[in-house]
Amino acid sequence: MLELVKQVCSIFGFLLLGSCAVYDFPDPTPEDYAVHGIDVSRWQGDIDWHAAKRGGVAFAWIKATEGGDHVDPRFVDNWVGARQAGVPRGAYHFYYFCRPVEEQIAWVKEIVPVDPEAIPLVLDMEWNAHSKTCQKRPARTQILRDMTIFLDEMERHYGKRPVIYSSVDFHRDRLVGALKEEQFWLRSVASFPNNIYDQRNDWVFWQYTAEGRVPGVRGDVDRNAFFGTKSQFREWLRGELKR
Repeated sequence: MLELVKQVCSIFGFLLLGSCAVYDFPDPTPEDYAVHGIDVSRWQGDIDWHAAKRGGVAFAWIKATEGGDHVDPRFVDNWVGARQAGVPRGAYHFYYFCRPVEEQIAWVKEIVPVDPEAIPLVLDMEWNAHSKTCQKRPARTQILRDMTIFLDEMERHYGKRPVIYSSVDFHRDRLVGALKEEQFWLRSVASFPNNIYDQRNDWVFWQYTAEGRVPGVRGDVDRNAFFGTKSQFREWLRGELKR
């Protein structure tokens, strides 16, 4: 609603005698969005997916793979459990900069089932400063090339274009102004994403906290908001909505 008011003011402000200019628009908060979900990995342990759905979890991304040889040990349990509970779910792949993109593509295909009911796969692109095996930071040109190869092949294999997840520092270092036609899921726990991501106001999902609490999950869990309304989310699930 706030975004709509801002657009109206930007178009018709001159007719409102400057009233829009003096109004201090607050940034949207997670509570302003109607559709919320979670992303999970082994660290959430055993999840009661039926309780999570009853508690308002409208979608979930589940860690599946990392690099070219790691699989999350809870992936299969979460993949099956979420589906049985009726929670729309997809897998995510954590990109590893010391492994060729072709090997990572092959690994994802080996682990993540082709399921027409799943939501799009996520390509998780972020620096991993804690990695003991890979401190490599490829140049922007190579990263954009490899990301495009990954996205194109995953779309061919799974039938849906993946979503790109990014953190503030990785996006600042490599993605500003790039991949304008893709769908982005942005991590921004300290502020509204539009305030800190340059040229990325067209995001689709916002990861707004790593310390969320939902029924069915013991302890903290990442929480995420969809940018639009419930009806828009249903369109997105059907692949009919473009941001």
